[in-house]
Amino acid sequence: MKSLLALFAALALVLPVTVQAADVTITAANVVPSANAKIKRGTAGVALTAGQLVYLESSSNTLKLADSNSATAEARKVAGLAINSAPVGGPVHYVYQDPALVLGGTTAKGAIYILSANAGAIAPAADLTTGWYPHVLAVGVSTTVVAFDAGGVRGSAAAD
Repeated sequence: MKSLLALFAALALVLPVTVQAADVTITAANVVPSANAKIKRGTAGVALTAGQLVYLESSSNTLKLADSNSATAEARKVAGLAINSAPVGGPVHYVYQDPALVLGGTTAKGAIYILSANAGAIAPAADLTTGWYPHVLAVGVSTTVVAFDAGGVRGSAAAD
């Protein structure tokens, strides 16, 4: 799966950006990991909603919202996708790899999804624009399911 994600990431970097689509609208109650999901547990450093992308802040050892155009590299490194909502200081479970994650929003088969510049959000690769650090996270398997890998493929520089 990583080689497929690498290919999609390379394509996302060279394909021209035309019209930006909207972030995937996720319904928290509809986020469902498959039986093959790899899941970890952490502590929320901000209020989190199921379906948001998180990173692990090293100084506080808490999970916060990942952001593609953050000034800090740490905030651009996705740890996973929250699968439960949690208040600050509350426990949160997050999936970091799942070949059949029900994302809780409408997806397109074969579409590539990346970390958005909107904190915690997932965007179609068509949204990639100047100032974003590309991080391919998922590929659509159907209209509701994605193959998800937080390790994905990250660009080393902001998209131009």
